[in-house]
Amino acid sequence: MEFKSLGLSEKVLEGLDAMGFATPTPIQEKAIPTILEGNDLIGCAQTGTGKTAAFILPVLHDLSMTGDRGKIDTVILAPTRELALQIDQQVQGLGYFSGVGSAPIYGGGDGSSWDVQKSALTTSAEIIIATPGRLIAHMQMGYVDLSTVKHLILDEADRMLDMGFYDDLMRIINEMPATRQSLLFSATMPPKIRKLAKEILNDPSEVNIAISKPSEKIVQAAFLTYDAQKLGLISHLLSAKTMNSVIIFCSRKITVDKVVRELNKHDIPAQGIHSDLDQAKREDILRDFKNRKLNVLIATDILSRGIDVEDIDLVINYDVPQDAADYVHRIGRTARAQSDGVAFTFINPDDQYNFYNIEELIEREVRKVALPAHLGEGPEWNPLAGKSSKGKRRKPSKKSGR
Repeated sequence: MEFKSLGLSEKVLEGLDAMGFATPTPIQEKAIPTILEGNDLIGCAQTGTGKTAAFILPVLHDLSMTGDRGKIDTVILAPTRELALQIDQQVQGLGYFSGVGSAPIYGGGDGSSWDVQKSALTTSAEIIIATPGRLIAHMQMGYVDLSTVKHLILDEADRMLDMGFYDDLMRIINEMPATRQSLLFSATMPPKIRKLAKEILNDPSEVNIAISKPSEKIVQAAFLTYDAQKLGLISHLLSAKTMNSVIIFCSRKITVDKVVRELNKHDIPAQGIHSDLDQAKREDILRDFKNRKLNVLIATDILSRGIDVEDIDLVINYDVPQDAADYVHRIGRTARAQSDGVAFTFINPDDQYNFYNIEELIEREVRKVALPAHLGEGPEWNPLAGKSSKGKRRKPSKKSGR
């Protein structure tokens, strides 16, 4: 099937052609016709499957056909500024010939960015892509009118709930017309997402594509390590083979900074990204990474769902994520589009039970690889050590901020 078979407008097809897209992905092929019919939708698909275009294209089609300009037609809510920017870039690319205005609304920046966002919300943008907290900050000023919204889209809904945005989401949604079309996209579908869908969607259709499982194109392996061995293992892996693009995920900001210092000390250029950096610096680093001026990027989970870079050679989990779904998102940064990729995870004794839960989620055992001889012996694989004598999982420590 080709995009022209889906009934999209000529202006939208021109945008697809200009970006070199001819064939829809499975999530796009299944979701777009349903959305064009005006139905509410729950879309569940792993990261990297093209679900952003699955909801953008029908919205652009509707706007290109109606020609209704100057009012907020669509609100897309996303958990992070990186994802909001990524969605906005796709809107601008796919909607180039449609004449549709869009604007990302997110925190950070100076007073001028607030003014630009205010202008977009009041006069110029038909599509608003926003983080919930920042949109509410503008709403509190009294100039945001959501009464004209025809399309509401929640992207990475599971992440927004994990981040505690439920009340913010409901506050925003309650300002919109009840007759709108609502679309909810998520990579996982836990009970809390089902509950949210019942509250905000009207008799939704549902599309499920490879829920909560990594792409088969990702070669997964794990190293059983002690924490003191991790930095030496990273240096060994990055020195053994030249790679154009590597992301290393850490669970804490302080660890990101430590890994950056260690790699730079070993003449491996690397930079880190986490929430303590200002937005301009984060954008500069991401731009260098996308343009291959920077080959190694170390990040917290702030990037696990907020970066769209193809041909990432390797993802390393320096720490095992406590949430099994985060593992799927992290390693999903590689093997995107038609490329293959590799994902390594470092497992210390305390993280073995968490990794066992990950293997249960993805329904496969990840191969455990021996450490290089010069690093010494690693711990034995014994995931039950992470459970108490009563058979209950040991309570994890609280995560630090990202």
